[in-house]
Amino acid sequence: MVSASPRSRSRGDRALYVEILIRAPLEEVWRLTQEPASHVRWDARFSDIVPQRTRADGAQDFRYELDLVVHTIRGTGVSLATKESRAGERTSALLFDTDDSLSPLGAGRGYWRYVPTAEGIRFLTGYDYAPGWGWLGRVLDPLITRRFIWWLTARSFDRLRLWAEEGIPPEDTSGWRSLRRGYRPRARNCLSRPPRRTGRTIMEDAPQSLEEIA
Repeated sequence: MVSASPRSRSRGDRALYVEILIRAPLEEVWRLTQEPASHVRWDARFSDIVPQRTRADGAQDFRYELDLVVHTIRGTGVSLATKESRAGERTSALLFDTDDSLSPLGAGRGYWRYVPTAEGIRFLTGYDYAPGWGWLGRVLDPLITRRFIWWLTARSFDRLRLWAEEGIPPEDTSGWRSLRRGYRPRARNCLSRPPRRTGRTIMEDAPQSLEEIA
């Protein structure tokens, strides 16, 4: 699959969308994305995810960190993984927030969807957030921040693909190691928009509030 970087969009169409095809069993993709210890190995948006309490309905509170060397961004969230649908699809909904004034991302919401096909698993996400950094963040978000976050997410998805398909550990596809032939994750392997019109909006599966996910 070949994608273009997210184009400038209207205010109501700014949500990020990333999709990749992973030729691996559903249970393996589910495990590598739902286990916190595995998740942080391939997803460059996090350096640590620590589960907190589990609610009666199965929703999981957690706290997360992103270590930037000079500063560590910390935040909290709650996620809920749904049961498999009749079509075999699974969805995991998410809310997140942070009080860190240095975080470029404020409160947000999103989801992961796992769609079995004859070729493999369509693993996709849609998410949106309020920009951090006050007025400066609101100016920079459509020009720089949102484009960079999309690229970071897409490149992470391809690291996941290499792990699930080829057994290449994420540690071998980060930093200078990613420059080696066959170990190079590429954001362009992901779609930045849904491949076809289905009547669903990007954020349709994302929870609107804590009450909705709980």
